[in-house]
Amino acid sequence: MEIQIIQSKIHSIRDQKVMLDYDLAAFFGTETKRLKEAVRRNIDRFPEDFMFELTKAEFESLRSQNPTSKKGGTRYLPFAFTEHGVAMISGILNSPKAVQMNIEIIRAFVSLRHFAFAHQALALKIAELEAFMGKELSDIHTVLHWLGEENQARADAIAALEASENAETPKQERRMIGFGRK
Repeated sequence: MEIQIIQSKIHSIRDQKVMLDYDLAAFFGTETKRLKEAVRRNIDRFPEDFMFELTKAEFESLRSQNPTSKKGGTRYLPFAFTEHGVAMISGILNSPKAVQMNIEIIRAFVSLRHFAFAHQALALKIAELEAFMGKELSDIHTVLHWLGEENQARADAIAALEASENAETPKQERRMIGFGRK
């Protein structure tokens, strides 16, 4: 399965990257009900930093972000599994498909973490540039616009200097110094 498909099912909830039980069940080729049963039978393997149940408000917010979701008629709130929780699922679901999908899902989480780190480094560089310039750069268009203004200002300054060097300055009548002939 392509990593982009898996990454599209990773959500940010409570400042954590998580996957929902019904998406995991679909990837593992099982019913959501069976996945939840397996988790409940092994609940001691899933502390809150591995898995938590969404609140009604969180679930409604998630559904409003995905209006084409087919999960509108669920009776129970879904479980959200962090990367560690997904890894723990491999210990309770032992089918070959579940193990293989678990590996792919962990790779997707790692890929997102690398992307987030690169994005964070870029954000720090932009912040440094903003501090140096004294103005906010909210997006790439602002940066490009600023660079255009700065380059135009530099070009105008250079043109003004060149014009002043090439301009003929009017000579004033001066009194001669030294020995002069009359």
